[in-house]
Amino acid sequence: MQKPIQELAPRISDCLKLIYSMQERNQKVSTSAVSERLRVSDATATMMFKDFAAAGWVEHVPYHGVRLTPLGEQKAMEVIRHHRLLELYLARELGYSWDKVHEEADRLEHVISEEFEARLDQLLGYPTIDPHGDPIPSKDGVIAVRRGIKLSQMEDGQCAQILRVSDQDPEKLCYLGSMGLYPECRVQLLARAPFGGPLQIRVGEEGAQVDYMLGAELAEHIIVSAS
Repeated sequence: MQKPIQELAPRISDCLKLIYSMQERNQKVSTSAVSERLRVSDATATMMFKDFAAAGWVEHVPYHGVRLTPLGEQKAMEVIRHHRLLELYLARELGYSWDKVHEEADRLEHVISEEFEARLDQLLGYPTIDPHGDPIPSKDGVIAVRRGIKLSQMEDGQCAQILRVSDQDPEKLCYLGSMGLYPECRVQLLARAPFGGPLQIRVGEEGAQVDYMLGAELAEHIIVSAS
């Protein structure tokens, strides 16, 4: 399975991305979890895990399912780099909205060559983040994690800048975009309703701010750098 990333089957690339994403969120990477998210059978997920283990990409960790090895992380970074560069290209150069780029990049990431990736990187000015604020791995597989807190963890009255929006659901992204909740945007938590109710937030720079009510569940997917 030691092939250039563009020669990997789409399902393999998708599985690598998923394992990395679940690890990043400290979620258990089990057969059932992967099969559900990739919409494949448990048998297919089990076979991929076995193939990945044979290739040295994953190792089994008791009670935690599988975990990427350094070699597996390197492969995952190659896929993620393709994907996020394509997302940024689609948004910046072709005018795609941020809720449309994920699925389109999913289709394209499996077919571009390393030369195309390098030219894309140069065209975009060697970017470090994609349209959702997710970090783009370097050519060497180094990823600069953008650490912050969830918007839901902010204190009342606190201001922050949005770092990234981790949800890829197009409808949710479209909704968040309608409120201007994009990376680099300023946001202030004004108040929160009790018992897990919605949050009252203020979005935008001073003089052009708008107040909204944001569901607590959506606020969990918005990572901010508090100030």
